[in-house]
Amino acid sequence: MLKKQVFGTTKEGENIYLVSLACGAYSAEILSLGGVLKSLKVPDRYGSVRDVVLGFDNPLDNLTSTTYFGQIVGRFANRIAKGRFSIDGVEYQMETNDGENSLHSGKSNFGWKNWHMEPFEWSGSPGVVLSLYSPDGDGGMPGSVNCTVTYLLRPSGELVIEYEATTTQKTLMNLTNHSYFNLGGAASGSVLKHEVLLNCDRYLPVDEHLIPTGEVRDVEGTPFDFTTKKPLGRDIEEVGGYDHCFVLAKHNSQLFEFAQVYDPTSGRTMRISTSLPAVQMYTGNFLDGKTIGKAGVAYPQHGGVCFETQYYPDSPNHPNFPSCLLKSTSVYKHTTKFSFGVK
Repeated sequence: MLKKQVFGTTKEGENIYLVSLACGAYSAEILSLGGVLKSLKVPDRYGSVRDVVLGFDNPLDNLTSTTYFGQIVGRFANRIAKGRFSIDGVEYQMETNDGENSLHSGKSNFGWKNWHMEPFEWSGSPGVVLSLYSPDGDGGMPGSVNCTVTYLLRPSGELVIEYEATTTQKTLMNLTNHSYFNLGGAASGSVLKHEVLLNCDRYLPVDEHLIPTGEVRDVEGTPFDFTTKKPLGRDIEEVGGYDHCFVLAKHNSQLFEFAQVYDPTSGRTMRISTSLPAVQMYTGNFLDGKTIGKAGVAYPQHGGVCFETQYYPDSPNHPNFPSCLLKSTSVYKHTTKFSFGVK
């Protein structure tokens, strides 16, 4: 099933569209505003279907919240120290919106913008292509950028997100999806009992402002070691909540399965693959029980967990980090896949 409908209007009077995808036992809703994954419904071990992503009923609530529920975040997801970076000796200044640092590109974040969207069907799987133009100088970034993001829902329970972008001038490009997952259901409380395995052998230590120090440290013997499956809450108090970049054990631009997540109560499972080198795992530390989400439910601290596939945060300021520079002669192209099941 594939459906596109007007779901509201922006303050500027533009239509906000909602595309509904349904395939077998699975369904998803995507908004043009922010490219938001508004809902994702999957069955549990008993066949009961629930929405497993946090979000809002009113799409405009996304514009007044700093939760970034389900957004396509860019041009640069995550943090850049002091909002400054240099390309070929030229220094650029971004908006600082997280203390003295830039988070998710400030007001120019793609998650605040209304994307063009076109639904399609491919080999029996429904999908939607979202496209966006970002002008030269947008958010302090050089180069005009054309970007597309494709969501595809497969009957096997896979949600595939493909990112593509080109630029007229060398620029930074680091796109991600900022969905908060709760496999028990979006209104089912904490995710601390979710069991997580990460095929990530290193992580990035951060300072008190969550900016990477530049060190890449082994996870072995630390609370960041998820190489053996464990509940999210087992060691969380030692770190005050996870909001850290984990480095994939393998990266060669091919899809690599780096995560397995299991909710013992519902039996739902989620496996995640990406062609990117890292993932920011964020355990909803800043949720405080005051954010009212879908169906009037207040989301508690740790009410969802994000797996934001990406390049390293603050990467332009650390020569030892993988480069996220996009040249005018190249194409930014990456894929992330979420695969759902039960056990």
